[in-house]
Parts: sequence; structure tokens; C-alpha cells
Amino acid sequence: MKILHCKEYGPIDNLVWEDIDSKEPEDNEVLVSIKAAALNFPDFLIVQGLYQFKPELPFAPGNEGAGIIKKVGKNVTRFKEGDRVYFMAPYGAFAEEACLNEFQVFSISDDVSFELAASYQMAYGTSYHALMQRGELKTDDEILVLGASGGVGLAAVDIAKAKGARVVAGVSTEEKAEICREYGADEVIIYGEGPKDKDASKAFSAELKSKSTKGGFDIIYDPIGDCYAEPAFRSIGWKGKYLVVGFAAGEIPKLPINLTLLKGASIVGVFWGAYTGRESEENQKNIADINNMLQTGQIKPLISKEIPMEHAIDAIKLIGSRGVVGKVVLVNK
Repeated sequence: MKILHCKEYGPIDNLVWEDIDSKEPEDNEVLVSIKAAALNFPDFLIVQGLYQFKPELPFAPGNEGAGIIKKVGKNVTRFKEGDRVYFMAPYGAFAEEACLNEFQVFSISDDVSFELAASYQMAYGTSYHALMQRGELKTDDEILVLGASGGVGLAAVDIAKAKGARVVAGVSTEEKAEICREYGADEVIIYGEGPKDKDASKAFSAELKSKSTKGGFDIIYDPIGDCYAEPAFRSIGWKGKYLVVGFAAGEIPKLPINLTLLKGASIVGVFWGAYTGRESEENQKNIADINNMLQTGQIKPLISKEIPMEHAIDAIKLIGSRGVVGKVVLVNK
């Protein structure tokens, strides 16, 4: 079977497609024939050695996918050959097959496509945990979402609107702004390439704050960091929560800590991957609510592109350049 291998940490072009023998599932494992796998920003980081952890080499990037059970190992009780499933894993989805513990795998109904099943787990799981557990979202809250047209950003907009909050979306282009409007954003700010100096930073902060009906945001959802973080934090409201989700714009920002004192505000870290392991029962409740919102039409994950799996290297470059709106899904035909 074919697999996209990272054999050394470094440039994306160092990734190589290889043919390896199909694995035999061990006890409590299933072998999944992968039909679709979603692209996420950590895929861009992990192959360069820039993510929070470094898998043992060689490995295949890709956290989430969907497909059909090809084989089951001994003691597997939850699945049989031919079952349609989706899965979450630390890595390994950019391939034709993956061996997984049966508890990393979940059933999908016949009316859900493999592409959809693969596309929303990480983005919506991250954003749900961020807003509900870390942000303690309430229906009358006002939320600023930076990077609002990306995978996790648009999921945050979608979930927050479904929960009744008022949402201000920050994006870099008019094209991305239009998508956020379609997803229900109450206001949109187009910030282009972001503030470049102190005066531009002050003006950006003032523009953000002007979009709040309360004079400051209850929650700020930030997956991009860099030069956007400080002016955004300056627009936070009293006792607001600033959710640190990631640093897709590049630099890890340094915030003046006195701002937390002046606003009575909190800087709150969001690490969904660790949360799923440490608080698995609560995460299962999150998943159940996300799936219910999906089935009832309260949320609608956006798949902007479907790309053949063999073009995964180009797709990873695309997400690294912040050229992705919603989710890109890689497809094995």
C-alpha cells in the first residue's frame, strides 16, 4: 500500500510516497482502507519538527480520516469487516490504509459521506472544547474569532452561532469575509496582512473594539497569533477570556501581562489533543453534541476542496501559506 512518509524533519518537499506491505491488525486493532483524510494546519508543522511533539521517524502525517474496515484483529468487538468508519489518530492518515486501535475508530451512517466524516472532527472538536470548556460560552456572549475562514476558525463561528452568541469574524480578504457572512457572522473585519507598526496596531485594536456592542469581547478565539494578538487582546472586555489556539500567522506573540490586570481578563490555553486523552469522558459528550448539531443542521462543515491523495504534498504547502478556506480533504479513489 502507498503511504506518504516523513523520513526526516524539514521542508515539505522532503516528504516521499512509498510502497510498503499492508499491515496485519494486532489484538484490538482494525485495518482501515482510507477513502478520505482531512488536512489540518498541524500537518504543516509536524513534518518540519515544529509541532508540540515529534513522532518517531518515519511516519505519515494526517490526524483524521474515514474509510472501510478491511480486517479486524483478535478481540475486536465493536466492528466487523465492511463497516464504514471515521477515525482520529496522532498521525498516519495520509496513506491508503491505517492500523488503529478499535477505540480510535467510530461508526458513520450510510447517509454521511467519507469526505464529510473525515472533515470536521479535529476542527469542530478543537473549537467546541475551546468555546465550551475553556471559554465557558454563554448565549449572550460576544465573540471575536481571528482567522475566521480557516478550518478551526470557521468551526468556531459555526458553533458559536449555533449556541446563540454574537460573532465578529476577522479575516484577511473579502473572499474570506463573504464565507464568514454566509456562516452567520454578525460583523466582519478585513485586516489584510495585519498591523505593521505601533500606530497600525492601535488603529486595528480600535477597529476591533468598535465592532463590539459591549465595548469589549467576552471571548477572543485566536488560532493565528503573531502581530494580531496584542491589538486583539486590547479589545477584550471585562473578565474576558483570550483563547490561545495556535500560531498560524507565524510568530508566537508576547503580550504585555499588565493588560490582564487592567481588564480582569484571562489568557486561556487550548490543547484539544491533550484534552481528549486526559478528559476522555467529557470529550465523548462533546463529540455527541457536535454530531447532534450536524445531524440537525445546526452546523455545516465547509469542504472547500477535494484533492487526490497523491497530491498531498502540494496540499500541505497550500495550508502552510494560509491559502485554505474551511477544510481541504484528500481523497483515495
